[in-house]
Amino acid sequence: MMADVHLYWFYHKWKAQRGLGTWAEVNVRLCYHDKCFDGAASAAVFMRFYRERFDPAAAFHFHGLVHRASQLFSEETFDGDENVIVDFKYSSSPRLTWWFDHHQSAFLSQEDAEHFRADRSGHKFYDPTYKSCTKFLATVASTKFGFDARPLEELIRWGDMIDGAQYESAEKAVALAEPATQLALVIEAAPDPGLVARLIPLLTELPLPEIVRLPFIHQHLGPLLERHRRSIDILKERTQASRGVIYFDVSDLDLEGYNKFVPYYLFPECLYSVGVSSSSTRAKVSVGSNPWKEADHLHNLAEICERYNGGGHARVAAISFGAGEIEQARQAAREITAILRS
Repeated sequence: MMADVHLYWFYHKWKAQRGLGTWAEVNVRLCYHDKCFDGAASAAVFMRFYRERFDPAAAFHFHGLVHRASQLFSEETFDGDENVIVDFKYSSSPRLTWWFDHHQSAFLSQEDAEHFRADRSGHKFYDPTYKSCTKFLATVASTKFGFDARPLEELIRWGDMIDGAQYESAEKAVALAEPATQLALVIEAAPDPGLVARLIPLLTELPLPEIVRLPFIHQHLGPLLERHRRSIDILKERTQASRGVIYFDVSDLDLEGYNKFVPYYLFPECLYSVGVSSSSTRAKVSVGSNPWKEADHLHNLAEICERYNGGGHARVAAISFGAGEIEQARQAAREITAILRS
């Protein structure tokens, strides 16, 4: 099949060069989970995969998606010849041509789940057993389409490490000593809405240490590392740790992009954390479990958050509320904390 794709591409390229026909540039609208290392890395893997196996001249246009209380998608989003979603919920739009995700809460409705199961395009993939969408996408692209993922090995490894919380310890997760963890900090917390879209094409080609040194990345790193250090002290002051569950509320501060491993660094004996934060666009409840603590039984956090129209993975999940719904977010956080403590 892939040989036929390349023959088709070269045939039309040859015609266009000789004035025997038009050569239309393929526009790819690539939607990804914004403010997320795994989302950016997944987008980069898809971009390189598509250009290698389908169209080297495709023009990419990026669109970051965030979880919010209001509608996640509109038909205007899917304005490309190819429309792609990686590391984010499914859309049943007939204009969606590619989809990759690994979250347990991948479908907004049962109808969406049925629509996915009925799809016969061979371009939509879902597997919640993967710890990262980056590794999932790279695996599918390699095994099903002959993509050579080896040049992106470092990016894929770190995408899986960061999104799957596979650090050796909480101390290493909080230290932010590696270029990949520093880049993740910038992706998640830099006050620049266009940063990730600029970054994705670079991730397809450059090593992570080189990317961190780029001026538009490096200018954010110093202030964000200082903010990270201050957030450790703030979370220590704000946290209530009881019966194995951490609870904190930093919704009055600019800390939505805090390092999610800090609570377990401060309180390693605790199994769960529940945090309330806010930004200009939403109020958020984050619910997680300690990757370095074993337990005989674990609550499925995605299922708990789905009760409040949130979701995620079994061991880490979240809920988004409207920007003016901070009290509703706090109430949900208190209720979830009570469930976990019981």
